[in-house]
Amino acid sequence: MLQDYPLPAKAAEFGQLIKKRLEEARDSGRARETATVEWNKQPLHVDVVDLPLSGLYFNPATHRIRAQRTHDPERDKKLDRDPYSDEAQDYLKFLLQAEPSNPERRDPDFDKLKEDLKEFGQNDPGLITCHGILVNGNTRAAALREAGKQSMRVGVLPESFTWADINAVELSLQLRDDHRREYSYINRLLAMEEQAAWGRTPEEIAKEFRIRQPTYEQDRWILGVIRDQIARSKVGSSSLRMVDFEDQQEKLKELHRAYKSLSSADPDRAEIFKETRMAAILLEFSKTDIRFIEDGGFRDTYLRDLPAALEAKAEEGDAVAVPGLGVSIPGASAAVAAARGLTDQLLKTKARIKASASIVSDEEKAESKKIFKGAESAFEDALDAAGREMRVRKRKQQAPARLADACAAIEQCVVELVQARASRALDEDAFDEAVVRLRGSIKKLAQQAGRGISQPGDGVAWLLDAAAAAEGTS
Repeated sequence: MLQDYPLPAKAAEFGQLIKKRLEEARDSGRARETATVEWNKQPLHVDVVDLPLSGLYFNPATHRIRAQRTHDPERDKKLDRDPYSDEAQDYLKFLLQAEPSNPERRDPDFDKLKEDLKEFGQNDPGLITCHGILVNGNTRAAALREAGKQSMRVGVLPESFTWADINAVELSLQLRDDHRREYSYINRLLAMEEQAAWGRTPEEIAKEFRIRQPTYEQDRWILGVIRDQIARSKVGSSSLRMVDFEDQQEKLKELHRAYKSLSSADPDRAEIFKETRMAAILLEFSKTDIRFIEDGGFRDTYLRDLPAALEAKAEEGDAVAVPGLGVSIPGASAAVAAARGLTDQLLKTKARIKASASIVSDEEKAESKKIFKGAESAFEDALDAAGREMRVRKRKQQAPARLADACAAIEQCVVELVQARASRALDEDAFDEAVVRLRGSIKKLAQQAGRGISQPGDGVAWLLDAAAAAEGTS
């Protein structure tokens, strides 16, 4: 959410240098370089000056690494307390260089950017506040420093800009079509949430992010699910982090679509489906494997041999009182509660595995990994069985589906035959050859359809009669 940060300790001193550089640029008589940004849906032209990199501060409010900040909760807290300290700025630099989905790894794209800047220099200016806080160009500033550069060209925003203005400008710049490095998925979700907190309508936010409103609603639902998963994973002082869901974008979108379809017909079954799929997502199965979890019946039908630690039976939830009405509504059904219980246990288990050694002992980690591995094995067997059954089901459906396609093609043929005759464009010889080929295909289909059927239905009986009639006239 939007937060007002204090000014750096040396803000006044560096601000004076910025003013001096701006005055020099305006009084030099030479052509001034400017940068254009969007503010309140209007273009704003700001002067560009060259400033020492040592005086610029990484922006603690940047949307680019909002989710990744939770990678190290202790350093994140220190960053909130003193965002311009050396330790906080080093943490921001570390995150700007890291892969969005796994901050433990350095991002190859950052190294490409560094080499590009080292060889060709800076093309586009960054953007700062009048006190030297980077609004746009945080990653470039980190790369320029590593490349050994001493200064950076930056546009300077007006002194009157608030943190709300700064965030809005950064967002507008990053959502342009020409940006070099997109926000990670979770950071886009957080940026949308922030826009909603400012009171903007879904229509306005969808337009800003260049998406349709249903996509915006889907993204808000997904962020809600992620926050729910993080809250449920909490064990002591450890929990999962936003960044742990960074690579699950497509799986979560498919979950939303299927859940919405199921929930309209059977809300309880939809909840069981959602919890079971989320468990498979936590276990990091592939998108194609997770698709075998088609509805809420997967657990009862396929999922067996779970580790004993995950087999706890959940009972039906207590009734929930509605405040002010003096009535209660039923709690979750036993099946829903059981599905939630399994997911909760996996969430807590994964949180223990990912927690630092100072929070969770080696023995606890080892036990958690054993439970997690057992869950993976149980789900793998269940998904394999569900996949086999789905493939059998598809084979059963292939022949009728092919025949339905053939019917549609024949119906289209009728339309085109009428049109061809009306325009006297029908090739009668070619049409006759095609009908002869159809007759042969019908004979083959009848031969296979009649095998092993003692009492054929109306459709197959007609097909056999038609094939026999065709045989008698051939």
